[in-house]
Amino acid sequence: MSTPVVLPVAERWFERTTIDDEITLLWEPHVVALMRCNIWHVRGRDRDLVIDTGMGVCSLVEELGALLDKSVTAVATHGHDDHIGSHHEFADVVAHPLEAPLLEAAALHTLDMVKGWGAEAVAMLTNSGYQLESPYFVDALPPGYVFEQYRQQPARVTRHVVEGDTIDTGDRAFEVLHLPGHSPGSIGLWDAASGTLFSGDALYDGPLLDELPESNIPDYCATMEHLLTLPVQVVHAGHDPSFDRNRLHELCRAYLAQRG
Repeated sequence: MSTPVVLPVAERWFERTTIDDEITLLWEPHVVALMRCNIWHVRGRDRDLVIDTGMGVCSLVEELGALLDKSVTAVATHGHDDHIGSHHEFADVVAHPLEAPLLEAAALHTLDMVKGWGAEAVAMLTNSGYQLESPYFVDALPPGYVFEQYRQQPARVTRHVVEGDTIDTGDRAFEVLHLPGHSPGSIGLWDAASGTLFSGDALYDGPLLDELPESNIPDYCATMEHLLTLPVQVVHAGHDPSFDRNRLHELCRAYLAQRG
């Protein structure tokens, strides 16, 4: 019988910051940096969006609280473990058809990195430039939380979206962009009126992962070329800080110079 894992207690699981009147960023500070997904709440006139939902250790709906004052659509930019943990809490869930089975399976049943992914995958991440500061996906736990009780819960995907579809909040119409490479069904949400792109893990300001079993470097190069054509003002990504058009161009061109 294995010894239970004991970690420090985190009295508060989520943190948040207000980007503007419509956009709030939430994150889980005690999830290790590799898995610390950006969780975006977008307030709409008729419907709100939640874009990605983190690890699912604590209830995201409870944390959002008064921010959720109308119907909500939970969007999965892709189906990786760090982005889908709380989608099961929402009645309206949107994903690309190539990613939907990952949400519905919710395969991650441990907070132990090697037990969850295998030693080979963890070594690949280290080789990609990530400093894995812990053998676990978290460095603390909420009060009373037992490490061994963690299980991601399956979500019911209610709508499949592909390139060119629209997700409408009443006052904003987000165009779905298919941005494969990191994963086959990665998507972004593009608001042309404001020049705002929610890019998921297709592009963020950190080491990009393109050697996962499901990744495809030629697709990733095509995605970078696609992103360079957009008149972007701001990118709100799946990880790391937001950035502007100049930084988008730097990141895309650097990737193409390395991989193209």
